[in-house]
Amino acid sequence: MTNKDSNAISKDWSGGTGVLPGREVFGPLFLMLATPCFSIIYFHVVTQMNGDFLAFANLCLQQGLWNVLTTIWPSSFDPTTWKMIGSFLGFELLLQRFLPGKEFKATITPKGNIPVYTANGMQAYFVTIITLLTLSHFDIIQPSLVYDKFGNILASMNIFAWVLCTILLVKGHLAPSTTDSGTTGSWVYDFFWGMDLYPNILGWDVKMFTNCRAGMMFWVVGILCFAKKNQELHGGNLQLGMAVNIGIQMIYLSKFYYWEMGYMCSMDIQHDRAGYYLCWGCLVWVPAVYTSHTFYLVEHCPEWSVPGAITLFLCGAASVFINYDSDNQRYVFRQSNGHCKIWGKTPNRIVAEYTTTNGDTKKSLLLLDGWWKISRHFHYVPEILASLCWSLPAWNTGLVGPYFYVTFLAVLLTDRAFRDDDRCSKKYGKYWKEYCDQVPYKIVPGLV
Repeated sequence: MTNKDSNAISKDWSGGTGVLPGREVFGPLFLMLATPCFSIIYFHVVTQMNGDFLAFANLCLQQGLWNVLTTIWPSSFDPTTWKMIGSFLGFELLLQRFLPGKEFKATITPKGNIPVYTANGMQAYFVTIITLLTLSHFDIIQPSLVYDKFGNILASMNIFAWVLCTILLVKGHLAPSTTDSGTTGSWVYDFFWGMDLYPNILGWDVKMFTNCRAGMMFWVVGILCFAKKNQELHGGNLQLGMAVNIGIQMIYLSKFYYWEMGYMCSMDIQHDRAGYYLCWGCLVWVPAVYTSHTFYLVEHCPEWSVPGAITLFLCGAASVFINYDSDNQRYVFRQSNGHCKIWGKTPNRIVAEYTTTNGDTKKSLLLLDGWWKISRHFHYVPEILASLCWSLPAWNTGLVGPYFYVTFLAVLLTDRAFRDDDRCSKKYGKYWKEYCDQVPYKIVPGLV
């Protein structure tokens, strides 16, 4: 095998065409130009135009898109904003490096490497929340300032994310962290998709930082800060709908950090390389979109009855539990090599053989029991339902602000299901066909 062949990205492991055509040609350029603009446009429409995208479209027709963008774009050079960003990211980097935790060895990579992590996500989660609440209690920081400066935060994080992705591109060409690295031959696609599967900078795992300690942790911090702003605007009382929204999300986020090492074995980490798609997405898209329903509720939260709020909260909590239980079933099944009980019995499985890029023959177990006999990606169903439940406190006050995230999530997870099926079909061949024969639906039985 030549050097070029050995450094090429294995599409069996990292590709997959999904449901979006032309993703390798037109998708990267379009997304890298459109998504930074959309993050600011979305923020502006939600905060200044009550979520009315038609009004924004009319404004663009009258004044021109470029003129509108230059007018609404927040400053990326606000000193207070950069102090907030630097303090938050620096704090999370320190927690990632120095908090104690058990050593965790993730799934073997296509080139035979085994990623090793310190399992300290739950500790970082609690330390971050306690620190935020303590500093707020003693008036050392003003959490509501995150709401007031959110536009500047998004504009500044766009710059930070682009700089990081550029560093990762150069590093991938000159000094890849592991043998699980390669180029497609296109600088544009390498920048978008990434080159290193597990990049490491100065001892910090980049994916764990961008995905878990920056993106997901801002989700935690952001919604708590938005809740503080809602409380300030309503005489010191948190609105009931906002409490439901925050409560369901905190259960979901607690689940995420409890299960963090399972996430480090997921498709996001195992198969998506560290480029614009993953890193910009976690650093900008997650803060802009994943917290948008809570941001919207700060000033647009309708009144809820106590019985209605409790019912909605319980539905959301149940959805999060089912999502966790389905993910955990597969995780325990894999970690125990199938030697476990699912719903009280030994689970059915398919022993699938595959060949790595090095030519080695390996075996994987495909789970055919529990939640996983309902559909091949059943865990996406309760995740979408949970996000709907924490969006519903906005009720009928708007469509774009509170419900964009759940719509986006449904599209994202559907596309991911198609990508994963395509990847697994290439990886497992006849064994995947056998699996699909026994579990015929991708997500929702009878529908897709």
